[in-house]
Amino acid sequence: MEYDTVEEVGWTLWKQLSSVSGAGRMIASFLLLAVLGTGCQKTTASTTAKATPLPEVMIVSPAEREYTRFEEFTGRLEAAEVVEIRARVGGYLDQVLFKDGADVNEGDLLAVIDPRTYEAEVARMTAGVQQAKSRLMRLSRQLERGKQLITSRVVTQEEFDLMQFDHAEAEAALRLAEANEKLAQLNLGFTKIRSPVKGKIGRRLVDQGNLVKVDDSLLATIGSVDPIRAYFEIDERTVLRLRQMILAGEMPLPTEQKLAVQLSLANESYFSLRGIIDFTDNALDPHTGTLRARATIDNDKLLLLPGLIVRCRMPIGNARNGLFIPEEALGSDQGQRFLFVLNDKDEVVYRRVSVGMQMSGWRLVEGEIANEDRVIVSGLQRVRAGQKVAPQPSPQYVDSLPSKENSKPSDGDKRSTNVRGHAG
Repeated sequence: MEYDTVEEVGWTLWKQLSSVSGAGRMIASFLLLAVLGTGCQKTTASTTAKATPLPEVMIVSPAEREYTRFEEFTGRLEAAEVVEIRARVGGYLDQVLFKDGADVNEGDLLAVIDPRTYEAEVARMTAGVQQAKSRLMRLSRQLERGKQLITSRVVTQEEFDLMQFDHAEAEAALRLAEANEKLAQLNLGFTKIRSPVKGKIGRRLVDQGNLVKVDDSLLATIGSVDPIRAYFEIDERTVLRLRQMILAGEMPLPTEQKLAVQLSLANESYFSLRGIIDFTDNALDPHTGTLRARATIDNDKLLLLPGLIVRCRMPIGNARNGLFIPEEALGSDQGQRFLFVLNDKDEVVYRRVSVGMQMSGWRLVEGEIANEDRVIVSGLQRVRAGQKVAPQPSPQYVDSLPSKENSKPSDGDKRSTNVRGHAG
């Protein structure tokens, strides 16, 4: 006899056993309940399996954009010019006219040394010049008369030669007196100490009333900070790679082409400053194995100070095209970055990739990835390789990526950060 359902089998057994004694009826009842329960479980499981929907995932296609590779270095800012203010003449410091830490301009009066001694010296030298001029005038007239008298032989040749020598000595004496007067005027001018550059002056090192010595007493220091310079060290491996790229024509010489670098301060997560590389050293430091480079930065707002630490981002090579995907699409498996992509059957496929720079929340990827791939960007935790899913488009991610015209990171772009080279 054939039975269509489990329920039919249960009812048949119950009827056969119910005709026997009370113990048989009890056994028949238990069998009926067990059979009916099993049938209900199978029916419920079958219904659940048929009703379970495919997991929905958000997908996006890789975007191709132009980018430039960068290397990052740590640097320190230094003043473009550092001037030590010293007394060029000796004497007692009569006045100190600057405030400690103030900004000064070129030509500002900073201090005054007692000028009275030097004023008297100028007066004495001026009188010496007048005396030399008078003597020269007298000897010049005497020489003119000698020229007339020598033709009539009123004076001898020896006397005439003496007149000429005296006149030449008088001319030299006048030049000497004028030079001494100029020196005295210079020394008088040096009693007024002025700033030779525009910058920020430090604290005073000699107070008013103290004796200062010629070219010895340091009064203060001035640092010129507009522009300001950033010095950073390039490691040996990077130096070799850069030189090979320069020889291959893949990038220009930094100093000849005014290579631009971007800089970031300690309290910034983006690169807000721009500088120009204008110097690279002619040899590596044998103690550190690094090459020193320098970038000059405009500092017209005087925000930057010497001694600040900065991150310097230098472009490596020419611009190229690459594929970018949203940061959320990346997974990590024991340090290996990966993506989940969909095949033509909407099945999840595991792809290994390496990552690079970031642009507006999108990350440069290289490896097992192509333009036409559909990358899972949301719901990675709910899927596994080989599983079939229901893909849904994600226009909100596409809208966040800059257009191709604006894909290059600009100065001060808060969205533009960088991971050095390729991260695994």
